[in-house]
Amino acid sequence: MTSELLDRALIEEAAKKSGLVWVAGAGAGAARALWHVWHEGAVCLVGDGPGEQPLTGLADGGSAEVTVRSKDKGGRLVSFPATVTEPAPGTPEWEATVRELKGKRLNAPDAERMPDRWARECRVLRLVPAGPVAPLPAGDLAQRPVSTPATTRRPVPAGLPRLLAKRRRGR
Repeated sequence: MTSELLDRALIEEAAKKSGLVWVAGAGAGAARALWHVWHEGAVCLVGDGPGEQPLTGLADGGSAEVTVRSKDKGGRLVSFPATVTEPAPGTPEWEATVRELKGKRLNAPDAERMPDRWARECRVLRLVPAGPVAPLPAGDLAQRPVSTPATTRRPVPAGLPRLLAKRRRGR
């Protein structure tokens, strides 16, 4: 009993402090990094809609493996199995979950209409811890990133260093 309570406390504290979890749905392959909120004993997610994160391999009633990372160092803090539940839009559980998610959603194009869009086009999921904390693995678990059309790195334009140097001298 004490071990179970300590596991729950560790999961809750780690999930509250981290804005990102790694989730691998049953049979979905590699884990994906997803933003979340911790609410009423579960990791809460929104996605699978236009402009939202993909929730590949997560189905209502299914299972998932959740890994919570450290906010400051980015290392693994805790991993645990979870049961996936998808509350129906309009239910009190869905409304409470969406209120929490809405408060943490950054850069939303439609902040005031977001809950309506989520009800129409997205899925809201709750990942409820369902077992003991997994032991920390031995060795390196590095994997290649999931392929995506998004890119953040491009070659630096040839004239940029000179332009920046001029700005510094002008001040």
